Amino acid sequence: MSNTHYDFNDLTSLPAIQALSDSHPIHSELLEVFSEKELEDYKDFCDEHDDFIESEGLDNSKLHRKMRLLTMASLAASTPSREIDYRRISKALQIPDTDVEMWVIDVIRAGLVEGKLSQQKQMFLVHRTTYRVFGEKQWREVATRLDNWKDSLRSVLEVIKRERQQAEIQKEREMHEGERKAAGASSGMGTGRRVGGRDNMVEMGTD
Repeated sequence: MSNTHYDFNDLTSLPAIQALSDSHPIHSELLEVFSEKELEDYKDFCDEHDDFIESEGLDNSKLHRKMRLLTMASLAASTPSREIDYRRISKALQIPDTDVEMWVIDVIRAGLVEGKLSQQKQMFLVHRTTYRVFGEKQWREVATRLDNWKDSLRSVLEVIKRERQQAEIQKEREMHEGERKAAGASSGMGTGRRVGGRDNMVEMGTD
């Protein structure tokens, strides 16, 4: 099995390969595992079909590594938030927390995902991922992601709308305050004052 081949849809779509389910059911099952399943399924396969991998001349360590990379790709594709914490990766790939970054870098080098590691947040931010299969489940995931995206946009639009309303209210307040001050200043200029004694008063004012 090629170390650089990760897309098995081209194989599973061939009539000859599809016929394996009748003539070579175990081979067909193994191909199904690599096509759309994850590391835990591969381990179950190995437990159920003891010595099959070795008897077929396959390298279990290489297959095990490939299933880890494919499992990481599936995890990235099925995460709506696009943020995966290190603990989830560690659990899915069955590796120590200290090895998470090394495996994520291997998945990126394999071209299965694109993203950015954050050591501070202990998170992997997914920018792009490869779907191993694209069926009903994947369409539901895309629909969920689009719904989340629409909800986020709706929230942003609501915030912008509120801020715009507040800005308009504040602008009207400032305008009214300016008009009030101008009116007060204008009325003050028309007042006069009287000087002199009680019997001799002179009105001093403006024309």
